[in-house]
Amino acid sequence: MNIPWTPQNIITDRSKSLRALSELPVKKRALVRALCGGKGFASRMGTLGFVPGSIVTMMQNYGRGPVLVLVKNVRVALGRGEARKVLVEQLPEEQGKND
Repeated sequence: MNIPWTPQNIITDRSKSLRALSELPVKKRALVRALCGGKGFASRMGTLGFVPGSIVTMMQNYGRGPVLVLVKNVRVALGRGEARKVLVEQLPEEQGKND
């Protein structure tokens, strides 16, 4: 039986704080936790800087179409399908930071 991939199939009770990068609100920071794809996808994401442990900031997310993310001080545009396969943990707001 082949079950289609969805973030809901991957996220378990232990990791309720994980969400797809495509769901991250604008100006929020998150920690990359997992890449849910094949070797080619993981290689491409690694080349762009999306590796587990890296911090990303959502720059643009209109809810459809591509997202614009800041990773390692570089802006990267990802298609929504790619962004769905990057699981992140949103970081808490920084105390005393004025944006």
